[in-house]
Amino acid sequence: FGSSLCHLSSLGAARPLRLAHPLETKTMVMRKAASLFFAATLVGARAEENPIGKVLQLMSDLQAKILKEGEGAQKVYSEFAEWCEEQSKRLSYEIKTGKAEVAELNAVIAQETSQDESLNARLDELSAELAKDTSDLTAAEHIRDGERKAFLNMERDLSETIDTLQRAIAILEREMKGGASMLQLKS
Repeated sequence: FGSSLCHLSSLGAARPLRLAHPLETKTMVMRKAASLFFAATLVGARAEENPIGKVLQLMSDLQAKILKEGEGAQKVYSEFAEWCEEQSKRLSYEIKTGKAEVAELNAVIAQETSQDESLNARLDELSAELAKDTSDLTAAEHIRDGERKAFLNMERDLSETIDTLQRAIAILEREMKGGASMLQLKS
């Protein structure tokens, strides 16, 4: 009988079964427990003694423990799967809104670039107009300076002419008051 217990411990009855993967189902756990129970029944079938009943009780307890661990693992897996689905939905939404924002910002960038080019073209036009106006102003200033010099020269000449005429008038008036006129003197 001792060799039979050793045989059971080599089958894994002495240590608790663990799920190999969280996806392992209850039916798989039940199959393992049933095969262990069957092995214990075969070993204990020769003698219906109290130790076999004890082994069967241990097997039954082990089966309950395995089923409980399986349910716990399934619950953890279900919660994790639900969390993964929620994260996937949230990230999908964020990606979708992010792509929409990128498209919107690209449109704004294109519009602003177009406006920038338009304003730069207008700035170039105004710069050209300013350069032309500055050139025209400089030319007008040169013409005005020339006209001013000519006016000052003409004014000086006219002033001299006026002064000469005023002196001549004064001399003539003095001569006319003082005596006979020149015509009278010749006759």
